[in-house]
Amino acid sequence: MTAPAQPSKRPAFDPGDPLGLDELLDPEDLAVRDTVRTWAADRVLPHVSEWYESGELPGIRELARELGSIGALGMSLEGYGCAGASAVQYGLACLELEAADSGIRSLVSVQGSLAMYAIWKYGSEEQKQRWLPSMAAGETIGCFGLTEPDIGSDPAALRTYAKRDGTDWVLNGRKMWITNGSVAGVAVVWAQTDEGMRGFAVPTGTPGFTAPEIKHKWSLRASVTSELVMDDVRLPADAVLPGVTGLKGPLSCLSHARYGIVWGAMGAARSCFEAAVDYAKSREQFGRPIGGFQLTQAKLADMAVELHKGILLAHHLGRRMDAGRLRPEQVSFGKLNNVREAIEICRTSRTILGANGISLEYPVMRHATNLESVLTYEGTVEMHQLVLGKALTGLDAFRG
Repeated sequence: MTAPAQPSKRPAFDPGDPLGLDELLDPEDLAVRDTVRTWAADRVLPHVSEWYESGELPGIRELARELGSIGALGMSLEGYGCAGASAVQYGLACLELEAADSGIRSLVSVQGSLAMYAIWKYGSEEQKQRWLPSMAAGETIGCFGLTEPDIGSDPAALRTYAKRDGTDWVLNGRKMWITNGSVAGVAVVWAQTDEGMRGFAVPTGTPGFTAPEIKHKWSLRASVTSELVMDDVRLPADAVLPGVTGLKGPLSCLSHARYGIVWGAMGAARSCFEAAVDYAKSREQFGRPIGGFQLTQAKLADMAVELHKGILLAHHLGRRMDAGRLRPEQVSFGKLNNVREAIEICRTSRTILGANGISLEYPVMRHATNLESVLTYEGTVEMHQLVLGKALTGLDAFRG
């Protein structure tokens, strides 16, 4: 009779990884995570409070090239100079980037999961060869034009229009809240046509195309946000993305990008949680560290539970994406939960830091205000609730 296997010695409890989630990662996953974490620590964290305070992202082109050099741009795409990383590895990169700042993760998400993904998924071979290698290297920055001044959650109603003129297309319209717009070399613009909604790869130097930067933001301040203005922009026939017609095109791109937000929001939450833990252990009131008081410990415990549940959810969705089994409704599940919980973690962290919580000496208020934008873009809370409500009931509440 075979003797029962002896249980291995239990590892010590790790306050930084209380559920032992690192054990779900293989050495390549850990290498990707550590590479991005090191880059962010060296190139973003020493400067981001200044960038945020000034409302600028200086050196964005250099940052893009550096991100390209570590394989972070379009990293889950195959070929054309892209890294071909797994969905989990891409998610880990998003988490580490947003732990530094949501604006930096947005730069990478828009570049890779929106602009590059649209060209990779729906572009012609000529379009892929023209744009993707330089975008993967960070030499060309891309943006994604869907939202309009009066059109957000209902993209089917967008007013930007492209009309055929001989073999050319003539594009007119406005787009709003476009990350990377003012520094982009190519804009993926979605427009109505007589044939249905189409996507266009628009070189931003084309006459009639301008991208004024949006100022006076109190969120995502370390990020370039722009309006896109298209006045009789004449494009050749080969500017249209041939692989899709209709709303499926932009929505599939958004689903791909939302997946990165599921991970990224947990990076912002982790940064705030770690700041709260460190502060609670060093800040003294009534003769002892405030981390020794029951109410503070209750806050920390609740934050830790939601943070690591969110990371576990992101990991589960990543494995499903890698297996080709991830549904858009499941991405909505993750985006709805993780961004909502991340904001609550930031707000609770602020209460532990007290008045210091509003200072840029700490990351908490910066992350909290950034997440207010993350909560809204790529699907508001209400939209994801309705997506899940329809999936659960079979009844469509979007219209009626």
